[in-house]
Amino acid sequence: MADNLPITVRGKLKLEEELKNLMYVERPNTVKMIEEARAHGDISENADYDAAKERQGMIEARISDIQGMLAGAEVVDPSSIVSDKVVFGATVDLIDLDNDEELTYQIVGVDEADVKEGRISILSPIARSLIGKAKGDTVIVRSPKGDREFEIKKFYFK
Repeated sequence: MADNLPITVRGKLKLEEELKNLMYVERPNTVKMIEEARAHGDISENADYDAAKERQGMIEARISDIQGMLAGAEVVDPSSIVSDKVVFGATVDLIDLDNDEELTYQIVGVDEADVKEGRISILSPIARSLIGKAKGDTVIVRSPKGDREFEIKKFYFK
């Protein structure tokens, strides 16, 4: 992940909770699993030992990833933003001009995106199309499924 990517306060707290769980719950549990598997004797053909070591590697990699993200993150509190243009952290109400469907998305950091929850990554095609636009603007989102046209009904910061 690139340095200085923005993240919301909520996203930072979520990452910190995950990091704490990995370091103080998952890591010690995995160490116990490795010790128990070693106690069963020959580790060269021990599937439990191999699985525990693989899990340990994944946990350590995720810990490293989260620490790197937090170190390079620019934490943004959307509720403190005042802007007449769509920027990171904005919640945007859109109208899909192809079918008149109304959609709402919040533009968030890469690791906190969840389309089902209405949170889209700052790096997504739709977010990139919305950044810098204002209420009433029409945007064309280019995606692998084809171009889609949206009108910005309103946006706000919460």
